[in-house]
Amino acid sequence: MTPVVVGIPTVRSNSVRGNPASMTGRPDTDVLIDKFGRVARDLRISITEKCSLRCTYCMPEEGLPVIPAEDLLSTEEIVRVVGIGVDRLGIREVRFTGGEPLMRKDLEKIISGCAERVPGIPLAMTTNAVGLEHRAQQLAAAGLTRVNVSLDSVDRAHFAELTRRDRLPSVLAGIHAAARVGLAPLKVNAVLMRETLSGAAELLHWCVDAGVELRFIEQMPLDADHTWARENMVTAEELLTVLGTRFTLAAIGRDDPSAPAEEWKIDGGPATVGIIASVTRSFCADCDRTRMTAEGTIRSCLFSDREVDLRAALRSGGGDDEIADLWRGAMWNKWAGHGIAAEGFVPPERSMGAIGG
Repeated sequence: MTPVVVGIPTVRSNSVRGNPASMTGRPDTDVLIDKFGRVARDLRISITEKCSLRCTYCMPEEGLPVIPAEDLLSTEEIVRVVGIGVDRLGIREVRFTGGEPLMRKDLEKIISGCAERVPGIPLAMTTNAVGLEHRAQQLAAAGLTRVNVSLDSVDRAHFAELTRRDRLPSVLAGIHAAARVGLAPLKVNAVLMRETLSGAAELLHWCVDAGVELRFIEQMPLDADHTWARENMVTAEELLTVLGTRFTLAAIGRDDPSAPAEEWKIDGGPATVGIIASVTRSFCADCDRTRMTAEGTIRSCLFSDREVDLRAALRSGGGDDEIADLWRGAMWNKWAGHGIAAEGFVPPERSMGAIGG
């Protein structure tokens, strides 16, 4: 193995000077290594900017600017990119995101194409589950292996306030449908909000009864309206205090250092709850993710506005080697971390909905 000099981590900057796909100093290795020695094996690929909800921490009320259909990667292009990632770059898990992936009418074709192209690779989806009850069976048959459902409250009024849509019954029906067809492990992701903290224990109780894994996520500055403030966010410690009034929690930690969630056993187990403390307990040093936007650009970090265009190469006759090298260069230049705690931190221009989770 070629030794890698990883250097000293530095706080990120929004500077876009230089070539974001430069491979200067990069070791001769196929995998998606960066300058700090991290290797990306988990691909998050956004397939649309459209969404059926308007969550306040993700999207503006009017939704995101529409991406012309011709600017989105096609089914065939997505399948090709996934194949390159697995065959040439060491990708070992693929997750489809949005916006809301269920807004793509060709989602089943995307899943089946990827399942045929990269057999044995887990194909997951992050979804709000609105309408999932009508497609869960077809998606499972196409080759989808599991889903993560975004759900912040099981209180219908709170749900409608946060998402600006009264669709909680559809979400719950979608979760039950996913469970019936074996899309497992089935996980629920809940963003910690001041408005829903009082209902956190109720949400956990519902998930335990439903047999799904719940993971709370500290809110990050990825909201479209740019109203996030560190002093207003709910921290992991605050959540643990609230949950501790109803449950006995025993820390388990992380089995995989690249896994974002720290876990706690609930009332002696076997059920567990996870907390992704993205802000107060940053796990950037162990990040193994690479992201592609719906327009076909590689984004090495959620908080980096530097993107490397693969779509142009895909559509101009670029070979797999060329595309793989562009991707390697994008990841070689990944930042050490998001730097949220640093003085002068500047959030990314794109919101979570526009980047893909």
